[in-house]
Amino acid sequence: MDPIDKAIEEIKSRGPGEEFSYRKIAKKYGVPDTTLRRIHQGKNVPIKEQQLQRRKLTPQQELELVSYIEKLTGRRLPPIREMLQNFALLIAK
Repeated sequence: MDPIDKAIEEIKSRGPGEEFSYRKIAKKYGVPDTTLRRIHQGKNVPIKEQQLQRRKLTPQQELELVSYIEKLTGRRLPPIREMLQNFALLIAK
C-alpha cells in the first residue's frame, strides 16, 4: 500500500468529529500535506485512479485485442491500424 493510501486510511479510521492534523499525518507517512488534504477532500484523484480513468479499454478488453492480433498474425494477415481501431471500438461498447 502506498504511503498516501495509508495516510488516508488513518484519517478514515478516526471517529466522526474526531480532530486530526493533515500536517502531522502527512509527516508521519512522508507525503505532502496539501496532496493528502486534497485527496481526502475529494479534490484530487490518486495517480493510480487517474491512470485507470484514462484507459480506453479495460484489462480484459486489452486481452481480447491481443488475442485478435495473435489470431490475425497466425493466419499471416498482419493487422492494419484501421482493423485494430474497428475491433477496439467494437469491444469497447
